[in-house]
Amino acid sequence: MRTKPSRDLTLADRLSQLSPNEAQLLLGPRSKELLREGGTFDIDLDEEIAIDDTRFVATVGGAQVTIDLADDARKKLRVRCSTCTDPCVHAGAAVAFVLEEKTALGLAAPPPEHLPLERLSQAQLIERALGERAERARQERMQVRSQDPSTPWVDYEVRNAASGKSYRVALRGREFGVSFCTCPDFKKNTLGTCKHLMRVLAHVQRRFDAKTLAKPYVRTRASLALQHGADTELRLSLPDKPAPALARVLAPFTARKITKPRALLAALAAADDLGHPVKVYPDAEEYLHQRLLQDRLTRVAKRIRAQPETHPLRRELLKVELLPYQLAGVAFAVSAGRAILADEMGLGKTIQAIGAAELLAREAGIRRVLVICPASVKAQWRAEIERFCDRSVQLVMGSARERAERYRHAAFFTVCNYEQVLRDVLPIEQVNWDLIVLDEAQRIKNWEAQTSRVLKGLRSPFALALSGTPLENRLEELYSVVEFVDDRRLAPMFRFFHRHRLVDDNGRVLGYTNLDELRVNVAPVLLRRTRAMVMRELPPRTTELVRIPPTD
Repeated sequence: MRTKPSRDLTLADRLSQLSPNEAQLLLGPRSKELLREGGTFDIDLDEEIAIDDTRFVATVGGAQVTIDLADDARKKLRVRCSTCTDPCVHAGAAVAFVLEEKTALGLAAPPPEHLPLERLSQAQLIERALGERAERARQERMQVRSQDPSTPWVDYEVRNAASGKSYRVALRGREFGVSFCTCPDFKKNTLGTCKHLMRVLAHVQRRFDAKTLAKPYVRTRASLALQHGADTELRLSLPDKPAPALARVLAPFTARKITKPRALLAALAAADDLGHPVKVYPDAEEYLHQRLLQDRLTRVAKRIRAQPETHPLRRELLKVELLPYQLAGVAFAVSAGRAILADEMGLGKTIQAIGAAELLAREAGIRRVLVICPASVKAQWRAEIERFCDRSVQLVMGSARERAERYRHAAFFTVCNYEQVLRDVLPIEQVNWDLIVLDEAQRIKNWEAQTSRVLKGLRSPFALALSGTPLENRLEELYSVVEFVDDRRLAPMFRFFHRHRLVDDNGRVLGYTNLDELRVNVAPVLLRRTRAMVMRELPPRTTELVRIPPTD
């Protein structure tokens, strides 16, 4: 007997409100496994998805999965597969697609009574961003563990029950900006807080009385940490009662932006000699060493870019001679550290990427490069690497076990395709990649898609995105690609869209604004040359006739 759908909420309402926890309830006891395996399917929104007022249909691996309303179903949603009776990987793929692609499906639009964020004042924009994080802090399941339960102002470990990821929260007070979290959102949202910090604050407010919470945090030793405000910068803090000798040594670096990292290292060594070692947080140490390395690479690249036409690396860097603009592109990528090379098609982005890897191997000692490209050009990448340099190269192929072994194998270049990254993210994350190269980087133009989020979660000191497609046509696409190489350059999404998009009261994009400011902002990480710009450096055209006898 057919059940009567609930009329309280439409199908779109139900799907738009579907949370990861509710999705697991829909799929039963194997839900986590089904969502994880289903997430590896590459579903085409235009060709394999149909949605109307009564049902959502996804074509997955030859099966059709239907999601519709039913009063007797859990959460009023019913999930059925045309080929399986029990919850299956096809259903997991469909539900995962809904969770990941709500914006593309038109399910993530704000309620009509809310103004689009682009039409809010700055104060309203901040209020909404904080409200969204406060709601997630209340709704999501998190485990909070204190390093010292006797005091509120200490470090905590916060574990998200749904994703399994853990973050460190250093709680130093209730004001914005005095505490710290290692999560990506805290590092780039410029709000001075995040859902994990809010959850920890709620935790300590339940456990400690007002008198205890009124006592400020007392710093007992000097510390060096990263501060994520308008800019990411090192910040040195003295203890509340520093020894006079320590205060003298560290005074030039306290309560101000640190612009001389080498001098800072000398001061830290001097403090250690005095018997007052400075606590250096791991992310600050990593940032400091990367900053020193990048400063040196910038000096090397500056000398190359001054006269690329006559620089000896044109003939010595690779086994073939580079054109002047190609050597300049190599130097740009190395100087930026994490960059986008958006030269027009046919100008040699591949050889410049190989050249950048070779220069980084010589100057920074890199050993492992992951190239992610469309499956159709994997063999071409191997052929060009073997043609242009003497570094080892391997293609990732075979079964899951064979692919995992390939990632661990110590070849200099490892080449895989986009679809493999989604399936192999765990073995990929277990390798310390020095450089990640994205070929056809416009593949991550949808900033909310699963592929984009997985790729942006990969970690490496250096990164290079290659794209022959202009990225200026839709700012959302530019934002997504820039976020891969520098997730703070364009500010958090809500600030970026507020600054650069013009919309009507319904949120429909009418145009873009402040584009000159945007061009200046991306210039340090994005290089684009057209054929007309480098025409004088191109070799003369050659014509070769290859005669092929016809078969029967």
